[in-house]
Amino acid sequence: MTTECDAMITKSELVERLAHACAELEAAEDELTGIDAQFGDADHGLTMVKIAHAIQQATRTSQGGIRELFDDAAMAVMALNGGSAVPLWNTWLDGLQEGAPEGDRATADHIRAMFSHALDELSDISGAQVGDKTLMDAVVPATQAMLACEGDAAALFDAAAQAAWQGAEHTKECVAKFGRAKSYGEKTLGTPDAGAVSMARFFQGLARA
Repeated sequence: MTTECDAMITKSELVERLAHACAELEAAEDELTGIDAQFGDADHGLTMVKIAHAIQQATRTSQGGIRELFDDAAMAVMALNGGSAVPLWNTWLDGLQEGAPEGDRATADHIRAMFSHALDELSDISGAQVGDKTLMDAVVPATQAMLACEGDAAALFDAAAQAAWQGAEHTKECVAKFGRAKSYGEKTLGTPDAGAVSMARFFQGLARA
């Protein structure tokens, strides 16, 4: 019989999942650079590796509970120099922190609340909608999948990873409406959005226990 304690995820388990997520970003550097090189300035892969290193270092050494964990990650990313990805990821991580519970354990409801709040914060700064060919094409469906999932934390991350990847793949069918790629119009069809792919890779890592 599963107890409430069994259904919780601990801070150390979140640190491990974040480490996997950062490893996914690091491994995808060449992929992300190649995508961004087609309609951008080819720096997205490098920027995401910087973000991954900052998150991993901050979470490995973070003191306190889950809220402090994500606060440290957000602060580490905020200190980076980079393109538009840095403030977007900082805002998203800060939203996770604001929605996080006190202490070193979180229930599935806590995880849903964290990612829902993070999406709200990111939406305010981004202004992009699903279909605009941005990271929102991965974040929105991933968060919606979490909110619709009735399982434990592991099931939530699995559902989010699948939805995020499907969203990133769908950007191949969309015309870019933000960033430098916007000026290329319909030429961007057939190519995925680098920001959506990087976010999907991150969610894939989070799904690894």
